[in-house]
Amino acid sequence: MKKTSRIYIAGHTGLVGSALLRKLEAEGYSNLMVRNHSDLDLTRQDDVEAFFKAEKPEYVFLAAAKVGGIMANYTYPAEFIYTNLAIQNNVIHAAWKTGVKRLLFLGSSCIYPKECPQPMKEEHLLTGPLEPTNEPYAIAKIAGIKLCQSYNRQYGTQYVCVMPTNLYGPNDNFDLETSHVLPALIRKFHLAKLASQGDWKGIKKDEQKYGKIPDEIKLSIGLKTSSSNLKITTSKSKPFVLLWGSGNPRREFLHVDDLADACIFLTKMDKNVFERFFDDAHTPLINIGCGTDQTVKEIAAILAQVVGYTGDVRWDQDKPDGTLQKLLDISKIKRLGWKSVIDLRDGIQSVYKWYLKEI
Repeated sequence: MKKTSRIYIAGHTGLVGSALLRKLEAEGYSNLMVRNHSDLDLTRQDDVEAFFKAEKPEYVFLAAAKVGGIMANYTYPAEFIYTNLAIQNNVIHAAWKTGVKRLLFLGSSCIYPKECPQPMKEEHLLTGPLEPTNEPYAIAKIAGIKLCQSYNRQYGTQYVCVMPTNLYGPNDNFDLETSHVLPALIRKFHLAKLASQGDWKGIKKDEQKYGKIPDEIKLSIGLKTSSSNLKITTSKSKPFVLLWGSGNPRREFLHVDDLADACIFLTKMDKNVFERFFDDAHTPLINIGCGTDQTVKEIAAILAQVVGYTGDVRWDQDKPDGTLQKLLDISKIKRLGWKSVIDLRDGIQSVYKWYLKEI
């Protein structure tokens, strides 16, 4: 991949796509192509094929997807399976039709079975039932992997499928109804800190920037649920942080800048190295993570320290925990010579600083 290669980043405004764009720009790649959703709807096949035919990208990072946490997956299963299938089908097929040299497809660790052995290896794919809370999303991502595998086998393409662990970083989604666990925790602890300080103006600004505060969170931080149109009405209850489940599930987290570095590392891989490295070049599936995990309770303790919150934390055990452990086996990427470098606490601190700056 040359500095002047035509590179298309699908989903450049999202968490992963924006990190890829920052990293590629920093490394001096000068011919980067991006399109907003208003300019190119990736669910429309004719529009996608017209774009590829006109722009002729040589390399593609497929980071566009509909993503979300447990609540979002439970609430909108049809959107999660349809939208992701449409995007990846259109982009991967158009890439083959126009001769893209290499495509990198972003998946998710939720593709692995619910009761998967730990740490999860690439060969564990399709060896057991999926976690029900995000099954539609996982099935769409598995279909994307099999699509890349099929094109590699039939047409000799070299499409790479990367399975990152739980991600966090700047440009994350902090909407409490659709976000993943770490950005949701950051916002919950921040709101509880503001409430404990009586900073209701700060809470109003936060809601204007990052979206509606659900009623159960309003109650937890001492706001009356009757408040509407950002009108703040306080109650006498002491603020606390309300978190889902037991806090016992273990989760691995990777800063998105580390993921971007790994994706570019794999895309630049020499063709001969690619063919020698994978046991079966038709199934180029590779995990990306840091290799360690923590309980959600441990993560919450780190968040409280970083945010500066010293109040009560309560766990709603009527809410689902999700998979009890999701730790990736990263021996494959390590054999290639790549490893993550961003410490979890340092990464969380940098994201919280970004969060505050954006309000």
